[in-house]
Amino acid sequence: MPTDMLHNEKALLRQVAQRDEPAFRTLFAAYRDRLYAYILGIIRSKEVAEELVMDVFLKIWLAKDLVTEIENFDAFLFRIAYNKSIDFLRSAARDPVFRNLLWNDIQQAGDARADSVVMQHEYENKLREAVALLSPQRKEVYLLSREKGFSHADIARKLSLSKSTVNNHIVESQRFIRTYLISHMDLAMTILLLSRIKG
Repeated sequence: MPTDMLHNEKALLRQVAQRDEPAFRTLFAAYRDRLYAYILGIIRSKEVAEELVMDVFLKIWLAKDLVTEIENFDAFLFRIAYNKSIDFLRSAARDPVFRNLLWNDIQQAGDARADSVVMQHEYENKLREAVALLSPQRKEVYLLSREKGFSHADIARKLSLSKSTVNNHIVESQRFIRTYLISHMDLAMTILLLSRIKG
């Protein structure tokens, strides 16, 4: 960032710390569109992205004692935006109503039918890739549980393993698969679809 812009930004932050509303509105106007586009890229919901932009700036307004200490406001702002986006997606994954609302928003973006088919196909491909990377025994346990519908006790008997070993294999498989999907797929879709691999 050029020195004069950095200086102006720091001056704005000092004014915001003193509860200067025009300065706050100037800061908001300078960042709002970029922040909205960034959050929308993660969340895929226009309505939620708008709300999260407001949440981010509310945090800035309330953190008046901290704003003057921020060295890199741009990085700070986008880190807050990222954290709030991830928090929202995690909440959506746990809440069926939230999850359905987010899914509806995603489907309404562009050609919903084609997009959902493509995303589902991508998810299934990446899931197969992740499962293929599991160790042979862990993979066998996971597939017996998820594809064959075997209980932990049934798997333990079939493979001559303890139930705790079976449980450990499934928990570790899920952890690995989640990590793989998050690093190889669109984040919002990954979190929405992760419920399919939960035990």
